Amino acid sequence: MLIGVPKEIKNNEYRVGLTPAGVRELTGHGHKVMIETMAGHGIGLDDEHYVAAGGTIIDSAGEIFERAEMVVKVKEPQPGECGMLREGQTLFTYLHLAPDPEQTRLLVASGVTAIAYETVTDGRGGLPLLRPMSEVAGRMSIQAAAHALERHKGGNGTLLGGVPGVTPGRVVVIGGGVVGVNAARMAMGLGADVIVMERSPDKLVELDELYGPRMKTLFSTADSIEHQLAHADVVIGAVLIPGAAAPKLVRRKQLALMKRGAVVVDVAIDQGGCFETSKPTTHQDPTYVVDEVVHYCVANMPGAVARTSTFALTNATLPFVVRLANRGPEAAMREDAHLRAGLNVHKGQVTYEAVAQDLDYDYVPFEKAFGA
Repeated sequence: MLIGVPKEIKNNEYRVGLTPAGVRELTGHGHKVMIETMAGHGIGLDDEHYVAAGGTIIDSAGEIFERAEMVVKVKEPQPGECGMLREGQTLFTYLHLAPDPEQTRLLVASGVTAIAYETVTDGRGGLPLLRPMSEVAGRMSIQAAAHALERHKGGNGTLLGGVPGVTPGRVVVIGGGVVGVNAARMAMGLGADVIVMERSPDKLVELDELYGPRMKTLFSTADSIEHQLAHADVVIGAVLIPGAAAPKLVRRKQLALMKRGAVVVDVAIDQGGCFETSKPTTHQDPTYVVDEVVHYCVANMPGAVARTSTFALTNATLPFVVRLANRGPEAAMREDAHLRAGLNVHKGQVTYEAVAQDLDYDYVPFEKAFGA
């Protein structure tokens, strides 16, 4: 198979879909890999590293999209990239379609077979290709919040860890999954007062057993969230419904309950955000203020630590890339129900139920899309 890796073009995005080690693995299986020039330059992966691994450097993204049988990326294709996709081609990347009707429309129109990292599953009910970036984003959320709390950034001037004789900041994490746990761990490491809110009783027990009294847990309801907003210096939105738009858990009118200069970090922004006042921002301009509450809603948070993120992501995605290349997309998905769960669009049809429901498309299951 001929595999193409274009350079990412989203604002301040330096991750890359394959490392030289991944290229070596694929060429060792008899496949050919094209890498757009400078695709990994921003994180120290230079063209010569890819050539030494057996890859071919291509000068233009257009040629990558024109020739590749499978395109491997990190972030969702931008409108210009969508226009270069075609029927018979496979796209393997993050998509986050539910809050993005325009991207969905363009992918449907292209006829491409689009497999989303974020909906591939595993035998434990997890999302193995979303997990590494959730770990990064969860940890980064506290780093971002700590800076946003600084007075010159618009925050209320609280040091999360406090100092002797001064109480630490309070961090409320809504969601006890991968993002939430990693955020809570970082906040505890800084010495903050941490509360994790979660709806699963089993998860609450698990967190209590793992972290004890250092991590306070609270069953999440509209009432309990509202009560915590009044006391929080930082609120982390860490909720996820796989493939679907994130639920709006904090409404604008509730911002009035929060401290002046408090910070919200919406890690769910890729799926539309869980604060009503959230809108996507970039690393170049990461925050804005609504009703005296600082909002950090960067849609590609892990891109700020692009080298760590690239290696963490490709460690998880490479086995799936190899499987898709070795077996071909249809056979690979027929043989692996977890990879099959990643299929979101195929030949003009929406094949992921939550996306179809959120965007009002007819849902076409895999068996119908490909034939029983």
